[in-house]
Amino acid sequence: MVPELAIVQSGVPGYPSAMLYLASRSPRRNELLTRLGVPFRILDLEVPEVRAADESAQAYVRRVALDKARAGLAQLDGAADALVLGADTEVVLDERVFGKPADAADAAAMLAALSGRTHQAMTAVALVGAGREELLLVSTAVTFAALSARDIADYVASGEPMGRAGAYAIQGGAERFVSRLDGSYSGVMGLPLHQTFHLLRAFGVL
Repeated sequence: MVPELAIVQSGVPGYPSAMLYLASRSPRRNELLTRLGVPFRILDLEVPEVRAADESAQAYVRRVALDKARAGLAQLDGAADALVLGADTEVVLDERVFGKPADAADAAAMLAALSGRTHQAMTAVALVGAGREELLLVSTAVTFAALSARDIADYVASGEPMGRAGAYAIQGGAERFVSRLDGSYSGVMGLPLHQTFHLLRAFGVL
């Protein structure tokens, strides 16, 4: 599960005096980015997350992350001293992308599909500044134990699956369902800290 540097558009040197912005409403990404000890501000923006019919799961996750970062930079009018971090996380099984469940029944169906199977939790991270863009993708293999109907019903009743890709939060009640994880735990949460740290360092922020 090696992260891929997918886009490097220019060789612009670092941004040591740049202000970092997080283009995300996710409290989990806010919490995770805080752990890196770099000051940042949050941008409140809405970016459509609609997968094209012929778009692979990997291409979709990358595009949405980059769309968020670019939208954030546009919101700042392309400020020369701004760096915008965008991220997207999706749960993928057999090329099917499991987004956020529409309702409790949808959440239960997602969990039933993931039960006893190994899926990929893909998080793409994009960092955009004036004249430079970089994008990486971290894919983590997550294996769920076989879930009983009661396991699923109890978890759905907790309300935690709503608003979560794949209808689960690994840092919450769903952690007990995970029998094996190969990759980045923080990536499954929404922001792979090891790779994000090195991405920010490549821009001269850390």
